[in-house]
Amino acid sequence: MLVRDLMSTEVVTVPADATLDDAVGRLLDEGVGSAVVVDGGDPVGIVTESDALRAARETSKPLAEVGIRAVGHRPVVTTTPSTAIPTVARRMADEGVKKVPVLNGVDLVGIVTLTDIVWHLSDLRSETSRFEAARKAWDPR
Repeated sequence: MLVRDLMSTEVVTVPADATLDDAVGRLLDEGVGSAVVVDGGDPVGIVTESDALRAARETSKPLAEVGIRAVGHRPVVTTTPSTAIPTVARRMADEGVKKVPVLNGVDLVGIVTLTDIVWHLSDLRSETSRFEAARKAWDPR
């Protein structure tokens, strides 16, 4: 199974010069837990609900006074549509991230999340079993 099979193609973005208030507004309007921070179309970070809560608590400033660059995760971990799900899942675990923007060349084409992967665990296990059975069928021993 590849990233293209699980990714969401409707990616919520906020510009790098936005405020946290702008980002929270987008999260609430779109009903999502994260937004990709873009600079000229290039993903430069991710801001999550937890980031917004942490920044609000730690800065004690109105959200409109907090720049998004101060709270977004950087550098952003990305993947491609043709990456195998186990590969991206391992990278997510290694990097400690739950959401990974998907790039096709330089174009942002989707996002894959830990939730996407968890929802498809049974499909991934079935695929692994099929590959293992095919490998055993071709094993000359």
